[in-house]
Amino acid sequence: MNHQITCKYFSQEDLLGSGCLDMKLAMDAAESAMQAYRAGDVLFPEKIVQIFNDDTQERINCLPATFLKDKVCGMKWVSVFPPNPVKHGLQNLSAVIILSEIVHGFPIAFLEGTLCSNMRVGAMGGIAAKYLAREDSESIGFIGAGEQAKMHLIAMKTALPSLKICRVGAKEVAEEEQFVHEMSPILPDMKIAGTGTDLAAATSEADVIVTATSAQAPLLQPEWVKPGAFYSHVGGWEDDYGVARQSDKIVCDDWETVKHRTQTLSRMYQDHQLTDGDIHGNLVDLITGEKPGRESPEERTYFNAVGLAYVDVGIAYAMFQHAYEAGLGQDLKLQNEMIFEHSHLKDWVRIGSEHSRERP
Repeated sequence: MNHQITCKYFSQEDLLGSGCLDMKLAMDAAESAMQAYRAGDVLFPEKIVQIFNDDTQERINCLPATFLKDKVCGMKWVSVFPPNPVKHGLQNLSAVIILSEIVHGFPIAFLEGTLCSNMRVGAMGGIAAKYLAREDSESIGFIGAGEQAKMHLIAMKTALPSLKICRVGAKEVAEEEQFVHEMSPILPDMKIAGTGTDLAAATSEADVIVTATSAQAPLLQPEWVKPGAFYSHVGGWEDDYGVARQSDKIVCDDWETVKHRTQTLSRMYQDHQLTDGDIHGNLVDLITGEKPGRESPEERTYFNAVGLAYVDVGIAYAMFQHAYEAGLGQDLKLQNEMIFEHSHLKDWVRIGSEHSRERP
């Protein structure tokens, strides 16, 4: 009997080279994942969190999910080390994703997961924009110019092709300049400009507003959100309570999860300034048509996503299929035979014993 076990390995470059930076692919996979979860076709246990420093929240999380109809189980292993950029000049997030089939229980793929994780955040914002933003939106404003802001711009342009103007306000002018430098070639039909750290200038005329920062402060002010604007809240606490208060519809990826975290909405809930009844619904309610999205041009709409790891697994599976069909990735051999089938096992045991005797 053949007891060989193999799987595929996909680096970030393999995924990018096969065209996986495809926000429509990610958005479609995310919508399908949310509908599968609603239908009871997803196993989604509690995540495991390992926090190494309570002050800095340096941590590694393990987040599993299984898609029963697809017979695929996945796990995202993600590290978040907030001091990295300032302390070491490194990114603060990295992730890997493992996919296994659940017929025999063997792994089928090992993927670099930072791309998928970042795309999931953007995809959820893009899906929300599809249902909550004005279809004729022409301008988008950012507070924050990092990786999530860049991914959100791609997602919003995918959801709202009418977008023509992008203004970005960040903590430093250099961050804005880098945003403009990196995003202009990707979206050549958009006018992208920095505002010299003027956050009001970035947002006050925008049809779509995105805050994507690591700040814990009320940066976005309610008077900067014009009637008819759609606001996608990506970070923790980065908008004044008044932004939510004046919103006509507040939608979350999952309100029950959001309200126990540290986002603006959860702070308001804990301060008794927001109730369950103030939440219009979860994003899946709009996708399935159970609740309406935008109903008038003048509505201010607010979306907050805290992150659902089963969506990451759903996107990762779509990316795996796409990259596999493109012929990219490397073959990984986990074993040729079962342990005690190896003809040289007695020699390997002897070598191990010799090493053991040599160790003090």
